[in-house]
Amino acid sequence: MNSQLPPKRVLLVVNRQSRHGQEHLAEAIRQLKQLGFIVLEELTDNPLNLPDIIRHYHHQVDVVIIGGGDGTLNAAIDGLVDTQLPLGILPLGTANDLARTLQIPMAIPQACQVIATGRYHKIDLGLVNNHYFFNVASCGLSVQITQRLTKDAKRRWGILAYLATAFKVMWQARPFRAAIRINGETIRIKTIQIAIGNGRHYGGGMTVAHDATIDDQKLDLYSLEMRHWWHILLILPALWRGQHKDLPGVRTLQGTEFEIYTRKPRSINTDGEITTSTPATFRVIPQAISVLVPRNGEF
Repeated sequence: MNSQLPPKRVLLVVNRQSRHGQEHLAEAIRQLKQLGFIVLEELTDNPLNLPDIIRHYHHQVDVVIIGGGDGTLNAAIDGLVDTQLPLGILPLGTANDLARTLQIPMAIPQACQVIATGRYHKIDLGLVNNHYFFNVASCGLSVQITQRLTKDAKRRWGILAYLATAFKVMWQARPFRAAIRINGETIRIKTIQIAIGNGRHYGGGMTVAHDATIDDQKLDLYSLEMRHWWHILLILPALWRGQHKDLPGVRTLQGTEFEIYTRKPRSINTDGEITTSTPATFRVIPQAISVLVPRNGEF
């Protein structure tokens, strides 16, 4: 940091319930102070408090640094949008999919270095029924995984907890009927999973689409329309890499707005948290917030 400039004041908000929140807090504060920041620190056990915390510090800081996982970051979005304060990310959660998308290092010293020397980059947000999301919003199989995945399992097993829970619920998956409306056209389907991505990664490193970026001003939808749950096992490697576009039983669409209808309300998962339900309208909000990313990063 240029010593001739006044030191930047940053708000560091850490979710103590995130997988590595309490463990790396002291290290993060030490690193940030060594890099020349004035650190205002807030701890929370309830991520729902994050927007109000950010609004409270609106005129006192230059950057908001969130320490936690994707659920913690998702909970902070309203405060970031309202204040337009830039976001710095310390990946202290289990999956850290937004950090993966933005090529932010998982190690705390390197992540702090990005906050100190990185560049500001405008990214898009997804919006479903007035709930923002960074990575993906989905209904069907992923909701069942979220409902079964415990905090204790995530803290103990990390990414392996996602995989183990997915296999437990996969064989119980049952198709449901839905209607997708895009560009004035209605597509009626029978599916076990609909996912609509804004970013590139979700679910612990899976890829929304091979060409998805978080600044392309569009959403990527896929629907799994296979008859038997074990068909998913056959396409898992392609789903992981985002190369599922032309696979049988997989429907893919791109657009700036989708509407999803189901016969009865079905829960919707946004960035790993169940926040709303169908019927649902999904939109992309272009260049909604600014994030500190590696200076040489390409998305």
